[in-house]
Amino acid sequence: MSWLTDVFQRNRALESSYDFEFSGIEVEQRAYLKNMALEICIGFISRTVAQSLFRISQDNKRIYDDWDYLLNVRPNTDQSAADFWQNFAYRAIFDNEVLVIKTDSNDLLIADSFNRKEYAIFPDVFSNVTVKDYTFARTFNMDEVIHITYNNEKLSKFMNGMFEDYTELFSRMIQTSMYSNQIRALAGLEATQNLSEDNLNKLKSFIDKMFNSFKKNAFAIVPKLKGFDYTELTDGTNGGRSIEDITRISDKAVEHVAQLLGIPVALVRGDMSEYETSLKAYDKFSYGPFLKKISDELNVKLITKDEYQAGRKIEVRGIVINDPLDKLLKMDKGVASGVLTPNEARKFMDLEPSADEAMDKHYITKNYTEAKHSSEGGENKK
Repeated sequence: MSWLTDVFQRNRALESSYDFEFSGIEVEQRAYLKNMALEICIGFISRTVAQSLFRISQDNKRIYDDWDYLLNVRPNTDQSAADFWQNFAYRAIFDNEVLVIKTDSNDLLIADSFNRKEYAIFPDVFSNVTVKDYTFARTFNMDEVIHITYNNEKLSKFMNGMFEDYTELFSRMIQTSMYSNQIRALAGLEATQNLSEDNLNKLKSFIDKMFNSFKKNAFAIVPKLKGFDYTELTDGTNGGRSIEDITRISDKAVEHVAQLLGIPVALVRGDMSEYETSLKAYDKFSYGPFLKKISDELNVKLITKDEYQAGRKIEVRGIVINDPLDKLLKMDKGVASGVLTPNEARKFMDLEPSADEAMDKHYITKNYTEAKHSSEGGENKK
């Protein structure tokens, strides 16, 4: 064992060289891939919901009351209607449910957190309702609040499993791309030099300054020291995963979330060749059903049974998906064939009904003759 002791004694300087810190980049799990996909898709729906018009009517005639102002203009002191409904839609989709309470000052507030106690034959009760940093001491019954659930399960439950694989794959592709494009070098020292701790610190300081000069300056000059050699193993031009391959993974993640929410993939991709068809599909399978949930909840909570049966109701009108001119031509055919009255056609066009009694009559043929005279061949018989 004595010869081993001699070897280690002769190379004590070599032992201290292991104290050098190796520079590198630790690749962490990139959770922003999941957040990006959720923000794109949920934001797409919430922005369209924010453009909705809430129409309160009595016998098909719009009413401008306090609820109309709250729903369409200013729900509370801190939000406009567009901000409120965008936040409402986002919470409903991301958290799978959203709770809105009405305060004593007639403000509509979206709860940040709450506890719900469910009952079989009595209204559910909400407690510990918190908005921003304020928690209400009172409880709220289900018939006092606006509460909507988006789906049967929380969106995050579906997302977590899928994004574990996506995140690992995405992180690995980033890691291999960074490794392939990394500049790696070796710093050589003559073994005859005295590698005391003081000399090692000076050498480390020199290497750090040299690499910083290479990294920060477009044109760098460093002194060459005797006994010190710098050799680059790679210059960062080895290629590796292309940016297109990495982008394709993030696009696939967004597409999976879009399909889960019923958004046509062409819309999130910005594919204009299928724009009109995708808009109609979005309105039918994602946007429209969500607006129906909102309108049903508002009719249940803001209108009594007697008021509803007397002709009072709330409609949620979203953005216009179809071309207004194309819709107008279809309404013209409906009126000319006697299927619709002009006022019924105006309703389909999101217009207020006319007070003219003639607008509630049925007409037929292109001459717009009253239906009871159509059998006379277009001329009144004497």
